[in-house]
Amino acid sequence: QVQLVESGGGLVQPGGSLRLSCAASGTISVIYAMGWYRQVPGTQRELVATITTSTTNYADSVKGRFTISRDNAKNTVYLQMNSLKPEDTAVYYCNLQYLRDYNEHIKWGRGTQVIVSS
Repeated sequence: QVQLVESGGGLVQPGGSLRLSCAASGTISVIYAMGWYRQVPGTQRELVATITTSTTNYADSVKGRFTISRDNAKNTVYLQMNSLKPEDTAVYYCNLQYLRDYNEHIKWGRGTQVIVSS
């Protein structure tokens, strides 16, 4: 059973910073990609950033402010969020795309709340 444990959410003032972490554990043969998505109640979940072994991808709304990184030895992905804006307020979900037993799988974390408010 693969598990994702997210941490780092919270309340921050506009212009502040937060760092999210997501650690994957369990039987994983190959990790294809890890990433972060976010969702505001009543809206669709949207991509924030993803990372593979060779590429990173960001939503236009976070480019230049957020940085995604990965520690392969720890199967952990991070999201450094700087210059936060009230519109960044959302539940942030970790996403893992991986191979196990010759099958591709997708796993979601439970989410961590980020609130940007003065």
